[in-house]
Amino acid sequence: MFKYVGVIGAGTMGAGIAMAIATCKSDVYLYDVNDTVLRRAVERIKSDLKKGVQKGKLTTEESLSIIERIRPKTHLPDLSPSDFIIEAVVEDLRVKRDLLRRVEEVVKHGTIIASNTSSLPITSIAAGVKLPSKVVGMHFFNPAHIMKLVEVIRGDRTSEETIHSTMAFASSLGKTPVIVKDTPGFIVNRVARPFYGEALRIAGENIATYAQIDRICRSVAGFAMGPFELMDLIGIDVNLSVTQSMYDQFSGEPRYRPHPIQKRMVEAGKLGRKTNEGFYTYDEFKKTKVEGSGN
Repeated sequence: MFKYVGVIGAGTMGAGIAMAIATCKSDVYLYDVNDTVLRRAVERIKSDLKKGVQKGKLTTEESLSIIERIRPKTHLPDLSPSDFIIEAVVEDLRVKRDLLRRVEEVVKHGTIIASNTSSLPITSIAAGVKLPSKVVGMHFFNPAHIMKLVEVIRGDRTSEETIHSTMAFASSLGKTPVIVKDTPGFIVNRVARPFYGEALRIAGENIATYAQIDRICRSVAGFAMGPFELMDLIGIDVNLSVTQSMYDQFSGEPRYRPHPIQKRMVEAGKLGRKTNEGFYTYDEFKKTKVEGSGN
């Protein structure tokens, strides 16, 4: 639908979003201030595409074309040709608000700017821009190139035209968009907090290990992944940030209180798959239980 799309932030989510868009034949300007992060993002995308080729989901030629459509950038003005912008930076209101102000200065007048926030109000994020009618929430789920659902969040000033264009864009990516209210956590993260929180409390009380809880959720409840496997995939730091954000926005509601286990792991740099160690340890071939985890 859009020829040029800018994606800001080359972390796990930004890379996945860029891959999803490039797969649908749009050119992607993938921006990050850190060139090392950008290089790692491109390598991650190449690795995911290689797996897709090995599984017969796409050809080698198609994977090369996807990579060619992703253009790494470290200067924000390089995003000026973009017809649509998606920011996927840290879950911090001040950071996002300042970023959107700067983006609005370099892109074409009227370009839609979407935030991939998982919990922050779109109305608050758009508070500092000149055209809040062009700001919308577009919340992808990890891994963004695979997961179908996209929450489209209407801020108080988001125009109907912006909502329509964003819904159509999400559909053109093969996603299933759903319009949600501009409330902390929207739908999925509101539902997911007890899933993570209660699992952490069970482990913290030594009732069961991480692996036991995950296994029960998969084998009995039918989940594709258990809560600890999922937190490792998302990033324990990201999960903690969203939980803290919702806890603050709901004025200290006990249901959303962050657990000390998460805080301790983030302080230790054990962030999940992206650091090769979280609730489990990881290497190229397998996942193994962390020694002593679940106590």
